[in-house]
Amino acid sequence: MIRKKIQVWLPLLFSLTMIIGMYLGYKMRDNMPGKSFFFMDKPRPVQEIMDLISNRYVDDVKINDLADTAIQAMLSKLDPHSVYIPASELQLVNEELAGKFFGIGIEFNIFDDTLNVVNVLKDGPSYKAGLLTGDKFIKVDDSTVAGNKTNADAFRKMLRGDRGAKVTITYLRNNSLKQAVLTRDAIPISSVDASYMIDTATGYIKLNKFSSETYREFMLSLEALNKAGMKNLVLDLRDNGGGILDEAIEIADEFLDGDKLITYTEGKHVNKKEYRCRRVGQFEKGPLIVLANESTASASEVLIGALQDWDRATIVGRRTFGKGLVQEQFELSDHSALRLTIARYYTPVGRSIQRSYANGNKAYYQDIINRHYGDTATADTVNKITGKKFKTMGGKVVYGNGGITPDYFIAVDTAGFTKNSAAIFNKGTIGNFAYHYYLQNINNLKLFKTPEIFAKNFVFTDEDWKQFVQQAAKDSIDLSKAGSKEKDDLVISIKSSIARQLWRTEGFFEMMNTTDPAVKKAMELLKK
Repeated sequence: MIRKKIQVWLPLLFSLTMIIGMYLGYKMRDNMPGKSFFFMDKPRPVQEIMDLISNRYVDDVKINDLADTAIQAMLSKLDPHSVYIPASELQLVNEELAGKFFGIGIEFNIFDDTLNVVNVLKDGPSYKAGLLTGDKFIKVDDSTVAGNKTNADAFRKMLRGDRGAKVTITYLRNNSLKQAVLTRDAIPISSVDASYMIDTATGYIKLNKFSSETYREFMLSLEALNKAGMKNLVLDLRDNGGGILDEAIEIADEFLDGDKLITYTEGKHVNKKEYRCRRVGQFEKGPLIVLANESTASASEVLIGALQDWDRATIVGRRTFGKGLVQEQFELSDHSALRLTIARYYTPVGRSIQRSYANGNKAYYQDIINRHYGDTATADTVNKITGKKFKTMGGKVVYGNGGITPDYFIAVDTAGFTKNSAAIFNKGTIGNFAYHYYLQNINNLKLFKTPEIFAKNFVFTDEDWKQFVQQAAKDSIDLSKAGSKEKDDLVISIKSSIARQLWRTEGFFEMMNTTDPAVKKAMELLKK
């Protein structure tokens, strides 16, 4: 009897359970991405249009490409830094932030439609297999890559891969064909371009980004400079576009004492979060100068803003980019990603340094180009742009909403920069020349044991200049009437590129810094 009653009531119980479940699901949707839950929401017009195009359009359509375009258009209505990253590009983007990738450990350039090994990374797979600078790749596995217009991106895809995976390289060395089997391994993408002592008391560190390895690399450099007797530090953040915020916070902690506020972030859906100093830093007291320019952005600006607000550092250079937005990366179902702005960050005194993007993305980025040919030629006037004043902890007036204005302005040196100079850099003439010069003079160049010795003693002769002029002529560039300033600037770039062949970026910047106006200004200020 009881069983029969249960059987009678079961359909009703099931119906009530389903209705309650559907009601709860409908309520839960507010906490779900996109606020959709099963069939409770109608399709959006965007999805309806995509379906109609897919099912009814007159011609075949690459629907995924169309969807990517629609996403980009949608994000363009938000801010310049909310971006969609297609699955095909995500790995490369993540590798930059991770500070490593898996490959064979070479730097290369393409000359005469052939991959030339420009540098072999010490202790990497290519180094262990005996590859040398100057080797020319003929085949990668069974694919012929010489003489068939293989581009740099295609080479990267061929040479990178899973850790432990093997690749066979057939290469040419001194007209002799050789072969090597390489096992791919982790290849670091260093954040530190250069770290050395400019003089007996002054250290120099150049950071090119903030990856997950940046703080560790920075500390290794800082500790080495401290052991070398460093009393002053020049931190070069020019052209550093940012990266992982936490890495910049950790570095700021090395310069600021106590529990000082470094930055805070806040957004509509994100509670205010403060980032403070947590430990005793390794360089809290010594004189500190930071170099910046219009390409210094994001996490770099967080670091500079904190140091400026606490009057801890002197900023030399040009006004920074003006990016004060925080992005979070969301992985999507097709292995693409959305990097979405979720908050703004503020300096300790409350400055938001984000530039206006009210006129759209094109105008936003055009502003940087305009500044490069306008504001950067004369002292910057960000106060006229925003009129929003703040005061540092020591009472100095600073400005918000337009990047960080340096304490000492260094104009772009365009005196020797001509159309010919621009063409030389665009066509890679200097890198091509330096590479071949290195191969032709390798034994003499190896006599210079350090970048410092090279910078002091290497002489680029008149005969060397004539050879460079001939190389430029092959690229349809006439340097026969180059002025003295243009020639001097080009010679410094050539010597720096030759130093790069010997010591990679360390050699390049140690040579370039001998005449760099911002570095010279930093040294002048430190002497005072």
